[in-house]
Amino acid sequence: MRLLVLGGTRFLGRHVVEDALRRGHAVTTFSRGRTVTPWPDRVLALVGDRDPRVAPGLSALAGAGTRGFDAVVDCSGYVPRVVDASASLLAQGVRRYVFVSSVSVYADLSRAGADESAPVATLADPATEDILPHYGALKAACEAAVSRVYGGRTTIVRPGLIVGPFDATDRFGYWVARFVHPELLGDRDARAVVPAPPERALQFVDVRDLAAFLVELVERDVGGTFNAASPQGRFTMGELIATLVDVAGAAAPAPVWLDEARLAAAGVEPWVGLPLWLPAAEPDHAGMMVVNCARAEAAGLATRELADTVIATAGWLAARDNAGAWRHVLGAALERELASA
Repeated sequence: MRLLVLGGTRFLGRHVVEDALRRGHAVTTFSRGRTVTPWPDRVLALVGDRDPRVAPGLSALAGAGTRGFDAVVDCSGYVPRVVDASASLLAQGVRRYVFVSSVSVYADLSRAGADESAPVATLADPATEDILPHYGALKAACEAAVSRVYGGRTTIVRPGLIVGPFDATDRFGYWVARFVHPELLGDRDARAVVPAPPERALQFVDVRDLAAFLVELVERDVGGTFNAASPQGRFTMGELIATLVDVAGAAAPAPVWLDEARLAAAGVEPWVGLPLWLPAAEPDHAGMMVVNCARAEAAGLATRELADTVIATAGWLAARDNAGAWRHVLGAALERELASA
C-alpha cells in the first residue's frame, strides 16, 4: 500500500508512519520540515506548507495526485480552506482520504454518550481561521470540505484526548511526571494534589492504538465516521492515580485528593493547572470524557492497558529535553500549601 501522511513527524503522524512501516507499506510524508525525519532512508519526505498562500505551499505535492496513493491520512488539518486545497489537489490520485478530526466537533458536550450522529458545531463566521476559540467548529468544517471532495471515499476519525510518547501538550505527561519522574517538575513535595473524586471519568486514546486503527481502516478501505477513544467508563481518575503509584513503586508521592471547591478557591485553573481536570461547575464539558466510541471499537479500535501507556510515556519523558515544559501547571509552593492544609 502507498500511503501519504500530511504531517507525520511529531506526534500522531509519527506513530502512523511507524505503524505503516512495520506493516511493510510505502510511506510519503508532507510537512514543513521543521522536525528531523526519524526515517531518512525509509520514507519519502516532501517539504512545503499546507497553506497554498505560504511559500512554497503545495508545490511538492503538485504531482503527487498522479502517483497513485492508496490513501491519505491527514493528521494536520485545522482550517477548511487549507484542508480543501490539499484534498482537491490529490483527489484524482487517491483512493481514500482519512481525516483526523476531534470529538470537539460536537455542538453539545454537556451530556454523556455523544455518538457520531450528534449535531456538530457551526461557524458564525464561515471565513474565520482563528483556531483556538473555534477549534471544534473549524474541525467540523474541515470534515465537510473533505466529504465534498471525496464523497464515499471519506473516512472521518474523531479522537478524544490523544496520549502517549511524543505528546508535546504534556497533559497526560504531567501526571506521569508528577508520580513517576517528579524531579522533572523541580523540587516537589512527597504529596501530590489530585482533583477529587476518584471516580471521575477519564477518556483518552493511546496514540499507538489510534495510529494502528487509522492504518487498519486504510488497509480495509473502510469509510464512515468514528469517535476514537477508550470505551465509556473504562478509565477513572482513581485508576490513573493507582496505576501511576504502582508504576512508580516505593518512590511514588502520596496522592492528596482535594475537592473542586478547595482547588477553585486556591485559583487552580482547570485543565491547565491540573491537566485532565474538568470540574462539575463547567457543565458544557461534562460529556467530553464520556463519548460513545462503540462504533470504532466494533471496527477494530483497541484499548491497551493503562500501565502500558504510563510506562511508555515515562520512558519518553525521561529521555527527552524537558526544558520549558509544564510552565503553567500547579506550582510547587501552592501544591505544598494545599497538601499541607
